[in-house]
Amino acid sequence: MKVTWQGVYPAVTTQFHADQSIDFEGTALHIEKLIAAGVHGLIMLGTVGENCSLEYAEKFQVLKCALEAAKGRVPVLSGVAETTTNLACRYSADCQKAGIHGLMVLPGMVYKSDPRETIVHFRTVAKASDLPIMVYNNPVAYGVDITPEMFLSMADEPKFVAIKESSENVRRITDLKNVCGDRYTLLCGVDDLALESVMLGAVGWVSGLVNAFPAENRLLWDLAMANNYAEAVKVYRWYTPLLHLDTHMKLVQYIKLAMAEVGMGSEMVRAPRLPIVGAEREAILKIIRTAIANRPKIG
Repeated sequence: MKVTWQGVYPAVTTQFHADQSIDFEGTALHIEKLIAAGVHGLIMLGTVGENCSLEYAEKFQVLKCALEAAKGRVPVLSGVAETTTNLACRYSADCQKAGIHGLMVLPGMVYKSDPRETIVHFRTVAKASDLPIMVYNNPVAYGVDITPEMFLSMADEPKFVAIKESSENVRRITDLKNVCGDRYTLLCGVDDLALESVMLGAVGWVSGLVNAFPAENRLLWDLAMANNYAEAVKVYRWYTPLLHLDTHMKLVQYIKLAMAEVGMGSEMVRAPRLPIVGAEREAILKIIRTAIANRPKIG
């Protein structure tokens, strides 16, 4: 299955009103800003999109909003983060009906499957639709590790076209290349390992902080793609304190707070998440405001 998912793919936030209802207008406006800044695709309803906090029907309302906002300019993918394999299959099939261009599939939520169960889950979900799949490996957050050897055993399924590698172990990029060759398109899924991952062979970046800093994010990507590492490192060192926010349990709240500070959207999240307060809020705001005051010049 020939699919080219390369470049910067935001894990797009879902915008909410003060009562925690979905702000579709705000979500569409945010998508427009991201596309205007030059992102290469959109991933809706990942962790940052608060997939697991939305009702089933709400997810498709968000996807409809995203497709209408994107107007075919970039691919629109959806996260698949369900608690059972059967529900993940149903969701994947419904995504195809909705016109989504591809899926980012997670392991079954809550239960920590062993390698055999994990592979069966992904293979079963792949059979549920004709859509290409980005396999999301994030053992830090979800407790299930998909090793390079497991990816090799899954290589006969043509719908598995890409890997979002989020193990926080940058060695994995090299290990995947050594074990699987060029079978998969590799995308970095950890913001503060983006430059290292590109240098080792990743051709895409699923980013969280791009929601707040799309122009700077694209600048870093373009410098890396041009092999201008001297300038890329300068931008990366400015950006890294912000990128560290992507690796925290409260990454959604932190990213949305950054969005609010730069006028890219609202910080409202849906319970059980709550906006951060007190000393924690002041500490995160200090990081964000320091970065804003020292933004690199673009153009």
